[in-house]
Amino acid sequence: MKPRILFAGLFHETHTFLDERTRWEDFEVTFDEKILAKLGDGSPTDGFLLEAQHRGWEVIPTVDARCVPSGTVEDAMFERYWSEFERRAAPALAAGVDGIYLVLHGAMATAGFRDPEGEFLGRIRALPGAQAVPIFGVLDLHANVSARMCREANGLVMYRENPHTDAKQSAQRGAALLDRCLKEKHVPRMVWCRPPIMWAPPGTGTHADPMMALKLFALNLETKYPDIWACNIAAGYSFADTPDTGCSLSLVTTLPDESAREHLTVGASLAWSLRERGHIVYPSVDEVVRGLQPEHFGAGPVILVEPSDNIGGGAPGDGTGILRALLQHRVEKSLVIINDPAAVAALQDAAPGQVRSIAVGGRGSPLDAGPVPITATFVSRSDGNFTLEDPNSHLASMNGLKIAMGPSAVVRTEGITILLTSRKTAPFDLGQLRSQGIEPKDFRVIGVKAAVAHKRAYDRVSGTSFYVDTPGPCTSNLAALPWRQLVRPLYPLDAAAANQPKFS
Repeated sequence: MKPRILFAGLFHETHTFLDERTRWEDFEVTFDEKILAKLGDGSPTDGFLLEAQHRGWEVIPTVDARCVPSGTVEDAMFERYWSEFERRAAPALAAGVDGIYLVLHGAMATAGFRDPEGEFLGRIRALPGAQAVPIFGVLDLHANVSARMCREANGLVMYRENPHTDAKQSAQRGAALLDRCLKEKHVPRMVWCRPPIMWAPPGTGTHADPMMALKLFALNLETKYPDIWACNIAAGYSFADTPDTGCSLSLVTTLPDESAREHLTVGASLAWSLRERGHIVYPSVDEVVRGLQPEHFGAGPVILVEPSDNIGGGAPGDGTGILRALLQHRVEKSLVIINDPAAVAALQDAAPGQVRSIAVGGRGSPLDAGPVPITATFVSRSDGNFTLEDPNSHLASMNGLKIAMGPSAVVRTEGITILLTSRKTAPFDLGQLRSQGIEPKDFRVIGVKAAVAHKRAYDRVSGTSFYVDTPGPCTSNLAALPWRQLVRPLYPLDAAAANQPKFS
């Protein structure tokens, strides 16, 4: 008889310092058999479905809900999700299932639940027929992993790469561990450790320390110790004000608790020794643009990376800091992407070559200086739909291969090309530009609203990159955020922080 595997997905990275609220209507929600159509879309759900097909499982799909990073999720959204899941899961559990598999992000937060993934797992365990069922799944590398999540689950595995080129493959790893559990009749557990460290997203790329060294540490443990089924290194998501925010380590293991904690202690000490490598401060955009020299433009466009308006971190993507600097210093052959549905709407009747006066950007965050008035030449418009050029793009982990920017327009002003979108779209794949007739190699300077995940795409065409500081909600100056629920002391906020990790 085929193993019966209950499936669900709940995917959101929540920026709790934004004023906006994320509702049920903001999520892309897929029910029942329609979830099976995600096979082949490049997402973590695709990874699970591919592995299930390979292993001959009977998949019982329930609900898959996902949304781009944004503000605090409404409690009503979470409760409706639970209601939809429970209504489908209860009869399946009553009939009997062999396992449960979940695609989660791990950094979701609602007004009433600062650990909704832990709450979700706890509610599943409380359902009749679920108490002893093995629960496996996959988490984003930027999950704020809680002790409760690890207590309720048996085998959550995490992406290892940032940019997240391995999201689909990580979901497959998690499914392979579930298969091992079913075949060997051994049910592992999770053991959790949290060092007192928090890093902003730009310090969490796996191309450099601290994350590169921690990834190698995890791989070495898995290779050396067969009883360690997986070792997870969570960079954490630093724009969520929760008690669990920050770096964490966890094992999926059958080792005794004492041995598991010994291994985690070594990993926590390594993270602590590298803590300063993940804390990065950037010069102002004006300083960088003013200092650009002819030698910077030889091998490809200069990339100005703007972490404070990082769309992949939840920012609105309409910050005007880079645009203002390019205009002020008259940097021609430059390109920026700004999410501004109002500006797109103002151009809906414009003809190519027509000159219009419009206001661009600056509406999504009170930290920004506000909209920039420009006189622009209209170039083109589109529906904003495109297919990823790179199937392993970080965007695939969030949305699959088909991306919708909403109605979009291209304009030019003072030698600067601006792609205007109606739906904030993280700049992680060059198909975003080329689908609009824009070739990135044609520009001297490109502004990118990202932290790390853009690198896989833009490092292939750029000559030089500079990280710049601009006003925005994803600031790397974490001390500037109004923390209330964060457990402290914590590096880099507190001088009193010491290497005293917490364990589950």
